[in-house]
Amino acid sequence: MTRSKPPRYFYTGKPGVGKSTIVKGIVEEAKKLGCKAGGIVAPEVRLGGRRIGFRLIDVGRGVEGWLAKAGYPGPRIGKYGVVVEDVERVGVPALEYALQDCDIVVIDEIGPMELAVPSLKEAIRRALESHKPLVGVVHRALRSRHPDMYRLVAGTGRIILVTEDNRDRLLEEAPIVAKELCAWSGSRGG
Repeated sequence: MTRSKPPRYFYTGKPGVGKSTIVKGIVEEAKKLGCKAGGIVAPEVRLGGRRIGFRLIDVGRGVEGWLAKAGYPGPRIGKYGVVVEDVERVGVPALEYALQDCDIVVIDEIGPMELAVPSLKEAIRRALESHKPLVGVVHRALRSRHPDMYRLVAGTGRIILVTEDNRDRLLEEAPIVAKELCAWSGSRGG
């Protein structure tokens, strides 16, 4: 039986539970299999034990900028201001590159900060509407804050709740997920 939809895995859960670690593990396993991954990750930045913001990194090419910084005058999400110019310089091209030249799209994460920038929101939408395998993180409040985007995510893939009880098992399954993503991509010629 041929699968008509690309495999999509979205991880959600509380902050710090291991969602990004699982996605990183899947991407590393995919690279071992020869798959090219592209997209965005947004690790937190800490200074003196306090979180001061989030970087934005292009997975495929290594370009970096800021997603958001504490006290920054951009669109506000809690105490953080979104750095629109960096998001447009790093995030949007990263997703365009992933859609054009990569086997797997990575989005960590689909959440209020990323969706605060219309051009990145549109790039995320294009990735979700594409025919590419995708792995990502979904903010736990996406369903209530951005119901249209949540419906799009839920309609294109599997949303998995990460908890302290299942995170180790999900990380152990990274090679299986990576193999599925790569196999689908390879069967479609990219």
